[in-house]
Amino acid sequence: MKKLVFMGTPAYATRILQELLRYFEILALFTQPDKAVGRKQILTPSDTKAFLQKNAPQIPIFTPKSLKDEELFENLKALKPDFIVVAAYGKILPQNILDLAPCINLHASLLPKYRGASPIQSAILNGDEISGVCSMLMDAGLDTGAILQSVEHNIKGKKADEVFELFGELAASLAVETLRHFSQITPQKQDESKVSICKKIKKEDGLVDLSDAKKLYRKFLAFYPWPGIFLENGLKFLDIELYDEKENEKEGLILAVEKENFLLACKKGTLRIKALQESGKKPLNGRTFLNGKRLKSADYLY
Repeated sequence: MKKLVFMGTPAYATRILQELLRYFEILALFTQPDKAVGRKQILTPSDTKAFLQKNAPQIPIFTPKSLKDEELFENLKALKPDFIVVAAYGKILPQNILDLAPCINLHASLLPKYRGASPIQSAILNGDEISGVCSMLMDAGLDTGAILQSVEHNIKGKKADEVFELFGELAASLAVETLRHFSQITPQKQDESKVSICKKIKKEDGLVDLSDAKKLYRKFLAFYPWPGIFLENGLKFLDIELYDEKENEKEGLILAVEKENFLLACKKGTLRIKALQESGKKPLNGRTFLNGKRLKSADYLY
């Protein structure tokens, strides 16, 4: 049985770890340190750590702030892994760790597209209908290593949380497949002419305006559930649909009120607003929100 060290942090990584536990010996988990979460700043373990503590508490867990610590490296070396498997860990592996064993990353895009921290959100923002996951042989660069295997899937109209769950399943199966057939796989160099880079998502990325309904809708899909989308006045759109892409004379105009929703004009295109929330207040469906503000068709939202 092959022996693995697993490095990963969020739920996407947990699904892969869960599958690897069925077929391989997991020597240790490396994950991000516990973080203070919520208004009460409660110290919370990563998703992978919480999963392992509950389901396989005998497996050691490392939460280093840095991978460049010499003692940490010696501990990892002593484990003598056959492979190091990485999935959304959140840290770059230094060369001495890369040299210990083949390091395989499960990346949530079809590389060389979307190297970096937000491949799923970036694919949705760009309107890609097809994306996927790939296993790659890691090197010193950021997602620059040779591709081992990949699998495609349609993501049209899906929110980010749905794609994360879907790709977690795909990556879990792919990880097992790649490790089982590693010696028969010929790594393929990435085409550097097709590279695109994506950055880490920040809360302020959720700020939207009403200039383009299609772009706003893509942001809604990409940033669901976090950071969500919101106007400059703090009003959050919790659930919306793209109604049409026709030009409108006046953005922010309420075009029609439906049973539970309302149609809102953007400069280009129209949105169906199904649920929204003012800062510090309860979420409301579209019509209830308008009633509370005494707004009707032909009024402006703000």
